[in-house]
Amino acid sequence: MCTECGCGLPLPTSINGKQQSTNGGEHSHDGHLHSHDHDHDHVHSHSHSHSHESGSAHAHTHGPDLISVHKSILSANNLQAERNRGFFRGIGLLALNLLSSPGAGKTALLKRTIQVLGAGSKCGVIVGDLETENDAIRLRESGAPVVQISTGTLCHLDAGMVAAALSELGARSLDVLFIENVGNLVCPATFDLGEDLRVAMLSVTEGEDKPLKYPPMFRFADAIVLSKIDLAEACEFNRELALANIGAINPGAPVFEVSAKTGHGMDAWCSFLSARRAVGRVTGPA
Repeated sequence: MCTECGCGLPLPTSINGKQQSTNGGEHSHDGHLHSHDHDHDHVHSHSHSHSHESGSAHAHTHGPDLISVHKSILSANNLQAERNRGFFRGIGLLALNLLSSPGAGKTALLKRTIQVLGAGSKCGVIVGDLETENDAIRLRESGAPVVQISTGTLCHLDAGMVAAALSELGARSLDVLFIENVGNLVCPATFDLGEDLRVAMLSVTEGEDKPLKYPPMFRFADAIVLSKIDLAEACEFNRELALANIGAINPGAPVFEVSAKTGHGMDAWCSFLSARRAVGRVTGPA
């Protein structure tokens, strides 16, 4: 369940058309799936609380002297995210989580990025969408290996989905992993996938106020991309106001103004990625 929008449990997801379990206690390492039972607690507005293990009977305690033990609903995801992060760093892989609203241009940006980075950086992509493989098909035209995650009703990717997709991708042979998250400005901001870089994208067609309307998405980004910059004049996009809004939410984040169509700004964007990859190689384990 999401902490932001409160959406319910998802239908089974699929990776490259293969059905996957949605059990929050399952995760995979190099293709092996492990399952755990988790204790969980419930806190209610009325004057009693109870906790139970999966499959066990409920035991209730009533009265004023209560001790409530709270566990984050994201604890399982965060644990898997740390496993993912350790794996990425262990093999010297730069992992990037790209987030935006639907139609902001994530797929076009990634396709152009892979082309500009060229043969010197072997890239792979994990694509998240509720349905269809349209974006994955487009990205495969770049020659990069692509794994499609179809999330069903779930409005974001989580760390377990990414872990399961890695075995399909051949991650050990890659230099850069791009994770194209589900198009959504709310829920994906909550879920750590184990990435090194979280990048929020805003297209000029969306207006200048998105960072103010959806602050978590932009506040926790390591970098921000202003996309479709070639359309700015036609959309009467107020660049100065957009940059001011971004700066108000995340003053330290670098901002890249790009056009995947014309190539404007792509060299600076790709140089940034190459520099981050080089840093990871230096600071990561031997």
